[in-house]
This record gives sequence, structure tokens and C-alpha cells, in this order.
Amino acid sequence: MSFIVEPRVEDYAVAASSPHPLDGLFERLAAETRERMSAPQMMVGPLEGRFLELLVRLTRARRVLELGTFTGWSSIAMAYGLEPGGTVITCDVDPEAHEIARRYAEEAGVAGRIDYRLGPGLETMQSLEGPFELVFVDADKEGYLDYYEAAFPLLADDGLIVADNVLWSGRVAEDDPDERTRTIMAFNDHVRNDERVVAVMLTVRDGMTLIRQR
Repeated sequence: MSFIVEPRVEDYAVAASSPHPLDGLFERLAAETRERMSAPQMMVGPLEGRFLELLVRLTRARRVLELGTFTGWSSIAMAYGLEPGGTVITCDVDPEAHEIARRYAEEAGVAGRIDYRLGPGLETMQSLEGPFELVFVDADKEGYLDYYEAAFPLLADDGLIVADNVLWSGRVAEDDPDERTRTIMAFNDHVRNDERVVAVMLTVRDGMTLIRQR
């Protein structure tokens, strides 16, 4: 998968952003992910990771729900930005990815703020009670509509839903999109036409939509 922003521009943006205390850890996490996982491009990367941490800080979140842990970059970043006593509940179906995520969270000193749930995200959501100040959706794209709808009963009144990969490497703008791209487009259209919310789509990495209730 390629991303929207040219690599040299992305590199410049990373270099122009403030250094982070966990930069070295994230570099090692990225290297191990590339070595061990079949789809390492699923990592959020430094810019999106820092952006997610900033969103957590700006919302003063104490409870965050993540759908799609992968190897843990995003959950570590969000846990780092939590209010004291806060928790990230993160869901995934891949035990190998969870093992990597837990190990790096321990090293980062945030494992006590992350509640790892192994199993289908919708099943996990059915067992949870809100409110969550932030819900980050970054799991299987075919499930996005279901995750989105299931998030509403759990969302704080002023909470935020963040959906990742909404530009799908730019394929959403093609004249003849494939089936998976049409799935993302259908989700984007659903959010755009949902009168319950206000949404803005950003061209960060592979596209992120920020969604709040009216």
C-alpha cells in the first residue's frame, strides 16, 4: 500500500515535528514489525501516532477504545497521552501482533494503561460500557460501518470517533474502484450523510476522518 503524501514530504514533516521520548522505541517496533508481520504498512507511523496522542490530550480522554491493535504503535501513543488513571482498551484477533504490542508497551512504561482484548472487535464492544472520549477505528475495513454504529452507544457526549485509512491510497478517487475500495467509499458516504454527526476528512498518512456528534 502506498500513501497519499510523497515520502520526502512525509519525512520532512516528521523532522519538523517535536522529538518524542519514545522515538527510539517506535523505531525498533517498526523494524520488528517489518521483519515479522506480513502487512507492516498497517502501522500508524510517527506522524499519525503523534497526532493520535495529541487528540487524546486535547480531549482530556480518560477512556479510549481502539479497534485494531496490530503491533501496538497507536495504543502506546494514545496511552502516553492519557489523563492520570486513564485506560486504552484495544482489540485485535492476531495473538502474534498482540504479543509484540504488549512487549513494547511494557518497555514504554504504559502497559498498565492498556487493556488488551483478543477477539472479534464487535464481540468485545458488546461486553463494554461507556463512556469513551475517543474511539479509534483501524480494523478490518469490511467492518467499519458496524464498528461505527456500535461505537455510538459507548461514546461520551462530546466524544470523538477517528476512522483510519479512509482514502485507501487514493483509490477512493478512482473512476473504477475495486470492491474493497467501494467498501471504504460506502463508509465515507455513510458518515458524510449521517445527520447525527459533524465530520472532517484529513489527508494524514492514508486518510483519517474525525467525527463528533452534533
